[in-house]
Amino acid sequence: MSEIKTAIVTGASSGIGYEICRMFLKENIKVYGLGRNFTNEITSDLFKPIKIDLTNINILCQKINEIKKENKNNINYLVNCAGVGYFGLHEHLNTKKIHEMTVINIEIPMILTQLLLRCLKNTNGHIINISSVTAKKSNTYGCAYGATKAALTSFSESLFDEVRKYGVKITSIHPDITKSNFYRNADFCQSEENDTFLTPCEIAKAVKFIINQRQEISVTDITIKPQKHKIQRKI
Repeated sequence: MSEIKTAIVTGASSGIGYEICRMFLKENIKVYGLGRNFTNEITSDLFKPIKIDLTNINILCQKINEIKKENKNNINYLVNCAGVGYFGLHEHLNTKKIHEMTVINIEIPMILTQLLLRCLKNTNGHIINISSVTAKKSNTYGCAYGATKAALTSFSESLFDEVRKYGVKITSIHPDITKSNFYRNADFCQSEENDTFLTPCEIAKAVKFIINQRQEISVTDITIKPQKHKIQRKI
């Protein structure tokens, strides 16, 4: 019987991260899910929820070191899914919101990657960064958010060139507007027409596709869009 693989997923308590956790569990992969709260319950002996504020770097490093020790440094997957977005004219943002987006969207993925990279080299592991379509275009209503995601994509591309010779895979996923609570801070949300939004489950299916490719190839970039583009303003 093959040894059970281990994944660490941020943003695991809701939305895309939650569905990625469920997908891993169905693949018989043990999951350490990092999130602020876990109101969406997952019942599996392979699921290890960790309630944490990712911006507390000292506690985050401590938890990751505990996970590494518990698994004898055998970590196979890191999924950086936690993200935050504030939208609107840049002059209407404040320093706290800009700082939060920068820390959660790019600083934490870089820190987690540094903490886990040696483990992932040992297992020919895989880092999957959930970026955004905004990383690839101009964003006049969310330029700071788009900049953090562009940084995450750039980091992923450079990191792959650095670690590919060690057997480590790096993938950026660029979803378009997804039906979740991500837009809770915005004055808009997805349309209710089925051909104008993605679902978290569809992003999880993309992750499943990526991790089930043969070892000798890497899928480095996936962009997923609904067939039509349409949003609606909140009343």
